[in-house]
Amino acid sequence: MRAMELRRIHERLTPTERPEPRPAAQQIMIRVQACGVCRTDLHLVDGELRDPKLPIIPGHEIVGRVIETGPGVTRLKPGDRVGVPWLGWTCGKCPFCLSGRENLCDKARFTGCHIDGGYAELTLADERYCFPLPAGYDDEKAAPLLCAGLIGYRAWRLAGAAEILGIYGFGAAAHIIAQVARHKGQRIFAFTREGDRQAQDFARELGAEWAGSSEATPPAPLDAALIFAPVGALVPAALRATVKGGTVVCAGIHMSDIPSFPYAMLWEERILRSVANLTRRDAEEFLALAGETPIQTHTEGFRLAAANDALAKLRAGDLRGAAVLVP
Repeated sequence: MRAMELRRIHERLTPTERPEPRPAAQQIMIRVQACGVCRTDLHLVDGELRDPKLPIIPGHEIVGRVIETGPGVTRLKPGDRVGVPWLGWTCGKCPFCLSGRENLCDKARFTGCHIDGGYAELTLADERYCFPLPAGYDDEKAAPLLCAGLIGYRAWRLAGAAEILGIYGFGAAAHIIAQVARHKGQRIFAFTREGDRQAQDFARELGAEWAGSSEATPPAPLDAALIFAPVGALVPAALRATVKGGTVVCAGIHMSDIPSFPYAMLWEERILRSVANLTRRDAEEFLALAGETPIQTHTEGFRLAAANDALAKLRAGDLRGAAVLVP
């Protein structure tokens, strides 16, 4: 099979050919129909993730068809369309797993980081961590749901009830969860880099009633804020814009250092929290929600061999929505 492989940190992905993989117990072999390109893949290339397996095939927003099953597979069969997200395996025995917090499992393994992912024609996955996809999305449009959608959903859920929701960084995750929030009747304020008119116009098209610079004062205080941009300086900015008792959620897997800020910004019972990974419950809930919510995922398709080009456009902020590899 053809694949794009990361062999060393800080290097470009290398086109390669590998033997066709064989499914082991509880694994399925999937023909990849589409794989989203996530900012986490940039963090992988840049050495900002802990202990990745090298060489590794990146990619954890996988949409494909089951073509073979290993021993013990009972939920899925050849021909089924499935989605494969970031969470690829957990121990099932630790206190985190046993308390519904498998996203924090110390032994967890992640797709495209510890387990070869979807920048390939074929991939293997544990059937217990794969999910059926809503029928209303074709393969390319479904791919961003599997990380941008899932992480956005977990961040949105942890933010709690909010009449006015601020979103910092209007990329793949933001453009999905903004539509969910608007469908639920929330008001959206979008914060982008200074002068990024393209992102601000995009946010307004998707229902944001205000869009402006991340340092700007919004028209009204925020009840909650979601930070998707990996910029630590946005944390005090979001706290400053949030009402007493409000919540600021840092939704990225990596963020630059947070600068010091006065305690007065956090006082008055503001909550600052992070999101780490996802659980299977998140996937089940969000994909069901996506099936009944009119979400339009905006994608730009790339050939598998053009994975480096897709990563470069993501790094430069030149994407309107999400990049998706289509082998």
